[in-house]
Amino acid sequence: MGILDRISTILRSNINSALDKAENPEKMLDQIIRDMSSAIEEAKGQVAGVIAQEKQTEAEMNSNLRQSQEWSDRAEKAVKAGRDDLAREALRRKKDLEGIATTYKQQFDTQHQMSQQLRTQLDALIRKYEDSVRNRDVMLARYRTAQAQQQINKQMSAMSGLDHSSEIGRMDRRIREMEARSSAEAELNKGSSTLEDQFAQLDATDDMDDDLKALKSKMGMGGNA
Repeated sequence: MGILDRISTILRSNINSALDKAENPEKMLDQIIRDMSSAIEEAKGQVAGVIAQEKQTEAEMNSNLRQSQEWSDRAEKAVKAGRDDLAREALRRKKDLEGIATTYKQQFDTQHQMSQQLRTQLDALIRKYEDSVRNRDVMLARYRTAQAQQQINKQMSAMSGLDHSSEIGRMDRRIREMEARSSAEAELNKGSSTLEDQFAQLDATDDMDDDLKALKSKMGMGGNA
């Protein structure tokens, strides 16, 4: 697998799935980002190597074209000097150099196309990496929110299996019964005074009547109470 393919695999990985399996999601996410950064740096080196080869091929192509032109000039010079033998040799070398230059040109075109594609892919991967770095805190917050929601859902599911309403209703009825019994006992105690209590009340009333008569006599009011 090429370096760019390896980076693409890392970038396309489901980070949420990775976080689910991680004991420490924050460390897991940071490690993924570090791996992405390392892979991208390695990719930059490989892309730079392809571009260097492209430039070298271009230089070889241009060098052969210059030499071809030089032998073309020499062929003309030989013709002017009446040296057809030299002219033929110059033209032969010119043709050979043109053929070599053509081969380099084909190789250069292929390398140039490849380097452009690699540059485009690398730029896209770098943007995705930068997005991941910027969204790190957001992804962690989403993970923690989802984790908390899962815990709440588990608690709700566990509580849904327990029906406390019947127990609460039974306790309420018991309290009401106790309140009613207490009120009834108070009423019974209020209306069931003992015989001694009733006579004591009569004695107290008689004493009060005597005191009232004495007060009126003292005040000169006389009469019956």
